[in-house]
Amino acid sequence: MKNKKWVISLIGVLFCSSFFFIECKEKPKVVANYEMKLDQPDPELKPFDSLSLESFFQKYPDLKPYQNDVLAVYRKQRFNYLWHDSKGRKETAEVLYNRINSISADGIMQKVPYKEVFDAMLHKSSVTNLENELFLTSYYFFYTSKVLGGIDQKKREEMGWYLKRESTSYVNYLDTLLANPGLVNKETQLNKQYYLLKVGLEYYQKVAKQGGWDSIQIPKDFKSLRLKDSSAFILNIRKRLVLTGDLKKDSGSIIFDENLASGVLNFQKRHGFLTDKIIGRNTIEAMNVSVDDRIKTIMINMERCRWISSDISKDKEYIVVNIPAYQLIYIKNDSVALKSDVVGGTTMHQTVIFSGKMKYIVFSPYWNIPQSIIKNEVIPGIKKNSNYLANHNMEWNNGNVRQKPGIRNSLGLVKFIFPNSNNIYLHDTPSKSLFQRESRAFSHGCIRVAKPKDLAEAILATDANWTPEKIDQAMNKGTEKWYPLNQEIPVYIGYFTTWMDRDGNLNFYKDVYKRDAQLAALLTEKESE
Repeated sequence: MKNKKWVISLIGVLFCSSFFFIECKEKPKVVANYEMKLDQPDPELKPFDSLSLESFFQKYPDLKPYQNDVLAVYRKQRFNYLWHDSKGRKETAEVLYNRINSISADGIMQKVPYKEVFDAMLHKSSVTNLENELFLTSYYFFYTSKVLGGIDQKKREEMGWYLKRESTSYVNYLDTLLANPGLVNKETQLNKQYYLLKVGLEYYQKVAKQGGWDSIQIPKDFKSLRLKDSSAFILNIRKRLVLTGDLKKDSGSIIFDENLASGVLNFQKRHGFLTDKIIGRNTIEAMNVSVDDRIKTIMINMERCRWISSDISKDKEYIVVNIPAYQLIYIKNDSVALKSDVVGGTTMHQTVIFSGKMKYIVFSPYWNIPQSIIKNEVIPGIKKNSNYLANHNMEWNNGNVRQKPGIRNSLGLVKFIFPNSNNIYLHDTPSKSLFQRESRAFSHGCIRVAKPKDLAEAILATDANWTPEKIDQAMNKGTEKWYPLNQEIPVYIGYFTTWMDRDGNLNFYKDVYKRDAQLAALLTEKESE
């Protein structure tokens, strides 16, 4: 989305980190006994009968998922009206109504239940009405559930997402909003990346309203286009790149010139392609993904942003890995200390989405081979070739098999340990050529790092026990050495198929584990079903 006016405004608010770990420094402080000065109940408006709630939810069953929370709120408020007084609707009601009206801007795919019914009642009269009151409270919980909370942790884990986020009581948080309605419009409840994607969503929705972009027809005899090539085909490509800001303006030229090459390069970077400035079939197919599909992808990843703790950015240093991007980013003091390409797990051995604390760096490591690999690969290999272990620099060790340290070791010359039940860690690899590929899902689940020595140096930069020379010696010594870090480093492994980077570019990546469709289905299904 480069070179668009709205991007310029974004750059001023980008801070802390890239993609999902760009966080706000504050989050709502919600405690069970939250005390705040609220409006006193209107003496002319008497509390209502609690039995009214049961009849309301029987009449409007699609709102039943929120019945318990609605009941808890009114019990807390002694069944006094929250959104009305004897004169009619309060300001808080108007604020909430405006948020519900614009909920699609928050990437919510579901329709607001009974919205037409509620609109008709609301526009008919502004006087106090119990159904209006209960609709508003139910809508408050619809809004907080969808926009702030996201789908529950159990469903996240069913999709392989084990990054935890502390739950929030939106019953208690309502006290905060009733006392200060303007908070609902402030971008503080979720991490900063969510709000950046929201801006990207707004832009793509605007493009969609203007008709989106036409699909570029690829001829059967199509050959890749390079600098100085000429073709009428290039006219369509120019128009397409202008719409997404990869190209500043359409010159109308049919020549593949340097200006177009720059636009192609921008597009390729944003889509995780090898940046060769060549217009090939894959590049055009990515251009042909419809604006509606791009909008859906943004919404899906806004949902994933709802699953992230706001505490992440408080760490002075941390490491993040985005599997679809095949990229690792190491953050120190809100700055990028290192970026590195990575190799992730195959679709059969998917890298788990979770977090841990890095405690050790292991130089010249052994590879203790997992039982599954011993069973499926090593044992069959030994049966076929009695020299299998020697040929692979392996040995038996207390009934297990391990690979000796050295350049042939599958973990390379260094690994980075953050203890976890998934047995996932970061490590070097002798298979350097894999980093030259666009798709890099080749491992058994662990994460291979293209710049392992640079990562070790960055981590140990302030440790007086280490210099780059000592790190190099330890990596090549051939004797395993475990080194405990002076301070544990949080490691977050995430799965995002789109995010906004520090330069204001909206990046899209292939859904390597095919998870977007499953999440989209969850986001569109009715809760009452």
